[in-house]
Amino acid sequence: MDTPVTPRAADRGPRRRDRHGRGMRGPIAPPQVPLAASRAETFADLVQDSVERLERRWPQLADIDFLVLEVPRLDAPGAGWSDEPVPLGGTVPTHEGNPARVVVYRRPVEIRTKGRDERAALVHEVVVEQVAELLGLTPETVDPRYGED
Repeated sequence: MDTPVTPRAADRGPRRRDRHGRGMRGPIAPPQVPLAASRAETFADLVQDSVERLERRWPQLADIDFLVLEVPRLDAPGAGWSDEPVPLGGTVPTHEGNPARVVVYRRPVEIRTKGRDERAALVHEVVVEQVAELLGLTPETVDPRYGED
Protein backbone atom coordinates (compact mmCIF):
# COMPACT_ATOMS: atom_id res chain seq x y z
CA MET A 1 0.00 0.00 0.00
CA ASP A 2 1.18 3.48 -0.80
CA THR A 3 1.60 5.84 2.12
CA PRO A 4 0.55 9.42 1.59
CA VAL A 5 3.26 12.09 1.64
CA THR A 6 2.58 14.76 4.18
CA PRO A 7 3.56 18.33 3.44
CA ARG A 8 6.36 19.91 5.42
CA ALA A 9 5.18 21.56 8.61
CA ALA A 10 5.09 25.35 8.39
CA ASP A 11 6.21 25.85 12.00
CA ARG A 12 9.61 24.16 11.60
CA GLY A 13 11.41 27.47 10.98
CA PRO A 14 13.35 28.78 8.00
CA ARG A 15 15.10 26.50 5.59
CA ARG A 16 18.82 26.28 6.19
CA ARG A 17 19.82 25.26 2.68
CA ASP A 18 18.40 25.74 -0.76
CA ARG A 19 17.00 22.80 -2.67
CA HIS A 20 20.22 22.20 -4.64
CA GLY A 21 22.32 21.82 -1.49
CA ARG A 22 24.59 24.84 -2.05
CA GLY A 23 23.69 26.65 1.16
CA MET A 24 22.35 30.09 1.81
CA ARG A 25 23.45 32.91 -0.46
CA GLY A 26 25.80 35.49 0.99
CA PRO A 27 27.02 38.91 -0.06
CA ILE A 28 28.38 39.28 -3.59
CA ALA A 29 31.64 40.80 -2.41
CA PRO A 30 33.35 41.03 0.97
CA PRO A 31 33.28 44.45 2.66
CA GLN A 32 36.94 45.27 1.94
CA VAL A 33 36.43 44.99 -1.84
CA PRO A 34 35.59 48.27 -3.65
CA LEU A 35 32.35 46.75 -4.99
CA ALA A 36 30.96 46.89 -1.47
CA ALA A 37 31.65 50.64 -1.05
CA SER A 38 28.65 52.90 -1.53
CA ARG A 39 28.68 55.77 -4.00
CA ALA A 40 28.79 58.25 -1.11
CA GLU A 41 31.85 56.51 0.40
CA THR A 42 33.60 56.41 -2.96
CA PHE A 43 32.88 60.12 -3.49
CA ALA A 44 34.19 60.99 -0.02
CA ASP A 45 37.38 59.08 -0.87
CA LEU A 46 37.80 61.21 -4.02
CA VAL A 47 37.48 64.39 -1.95
CA GLN A 48 39.95 63.06 0.62
CA ASP A 49 42.45 62.16 -2.12
CA SER A 50 42.19 65.67 -3.54
CA VAL A 51 42.68 67.26 -0.11
CA GLU A 52 45.72 65.09 0.64
CA ARG A 53 47.21 66.09 -2.71
CA LEU A 54 46.79 69.78 -1.85
CA GLU A 55 47.95 69.45 1.78
CA ARG A 56 51.44 68.51 0.59
CA ARG A 57 51.78 71.99 -0.88
CA TRP A 58 49.55 73.89 1.58
CA PRO A 59 49.98 72.54 5.15
CA GLN A 60 47.53 75.15 6.52
CA LEU A 61 44.71 73.12 4.96
CA ALA A 62 44.91 70.83 8.00
CA ASP A 63 42.97 73.54 9.87
CA ILE A 64 40.10 73.48 7.35
CA ASP A 65 37.19 71.00 7.54
CA PHE A 66 36.23 69.37 4.26
CA LEU A 67 32.64 68.14 4.03
CA VAL A 68 30.58 66.24 1.49
CA LEU A 69 26.87 67.01 1.35
CA GLU A 70 24.33 65.45 -0.97
CA VAL A 71 22.86 68.66 -2.39
CA PRO A 72 23.00 72.39 -1.60
CA ARG A 73 20.41 73.59 0.89
CA LEU A 74 18.00 76.47 0.51
CA ASP A 75 17.96 77.64 4.13
CA ALA A 76 17.19 81.32 3.86
CA PRO A 77 13.54 82.31 4.20
CA GLY A 78 12.19 83.26 0.83
CA ALA A 79 15.08 81.54 -0.92
CA GLY A 80 13.61 79.72 -3.82
CA TRP A 81 14.62 78.42 -7.16
CA SER A 82 16.45 80.84 -9.36
CA ASP A 83 18.03 80.84 -12.81
CA GLU A 84 21.51 80.40 -11.32
CA PRO A 85 23.23 77.07 -11.87
CA VAL A 86 23.38 74.59 -9.01
CA PRO A 87 26.68 75.04 -7.13
CA LEU A 88 29.16 72.18 -7.02
CA GLY A 89 30.80 73.40 -3.83
CA GLY A 90 30.94 76.18 -1.31
CA THR A 91 32.93 77.67 1.57
CA VAL A 92 32.13 78.72 5.10
CA PRO A 93 34.72 81.09 6.61
CA THR A 94 36.00 80.80 10.17
CA HIS A 95 33.30 82.02 12.55
CA GLU A 96 33.13 82.17 16.38
CA GLY A 97 35.83 79.58 16.95
CA ASN A 98 34.55 77.19 14.27
CA PRO A 99 37.12 76.26 11.64
CA ALA A 100 36.68 77.25 8.01
CA ARG A 101 34.87 74.67 5.89
CA VAL A 102 34.93 73.61 2.28
CA VAL A 103 31.80 71.80 1.11
CA VAL A 104 31.53 69.64 -2.01
CA TYR A 105 28.03 68.68 -3.18
CA ARG A 106 27.97 65.05 -4.29
CA ARG A 107 24.83 64.79 -6.45
CA PRO A 108 25.47 67.86 -8.67
CA VAL A 109 29.03 66.63 -9.32
CA GLU A 110 27.87 63.07 -10.06
CA ILE A 111 25.21 64.30 -12.49
CA ARG A 112 27.80 66.27 -14.49
CA THR A 113 30.26 63.38 -14.86
CA LYS A 114 30.15 60.04 -16.61
CA GLY A 115 33.00 57.98 -15.18
CA ARG A 116 35.26 57.70 -12.16
CA ASP A 117 38.20 59.51 -13.78
CA GLU A 118 36.02 62.39 -14.96
CA ARG A 119 34.40 62.58 -11.52
CA ALA A 120 37.81 62.62 -9.77
CA ALA A 121 38.99 65.46 -12.03
CA LEU A 122 35.85 67.53 -11.38
CA VAL A 123 36.04 66.91 -7.62
CA HIS A 124 39.65 68.10 -7.62
CA GLU A 125 38.71 71.23 -9.60
CA VAL A 126 35.90 72.04 -7.15
CA VAL A 127 38.17 71.52 -4.13
CA VAL A 128 40.92 73.69 -5.68
CA GLU A 129 38.44 76.47 -6.52
CA GLN A 130 36.94 76.48 -3.02
CA VAL A 131 40.35 76.41 -1.30
CA ALA A 132 41.50 79.27 -3.55
CA GLU A 133 38.42 81.29 -2.58
CA LEU A 134 39.00 80.60 1.11
CA LEU A 135 42.70 81.54 0.95
CA GLY A 136 42.13 84.54 -1.32
CA LEU A 137 44.31 83.11 -4.10
CA THR A 138 43.82 82.09 -7.71
CA PRO A 139 43.15 78.41 -8.44
CA GLU A 140 46.38 78.28 -10.50
CA THR A 141 48.35 79.37 -7.42
CA VAL A 142 46.75 76.67 -5.26
CA ASP A 143 47.40 73.94 -7.84
CA PRO A 144 49.65 74.72 -10.83
CA ARG A 145 47.99 71.88 -12.77
CA TYR A 146 44.53 73.44 -12.39
CA GLY A 147 42.62 73.47 -15.66
CA GLU A 148 44.85 70.92 -17.39
CA ASP A 149 43.11 67.86 -18.80
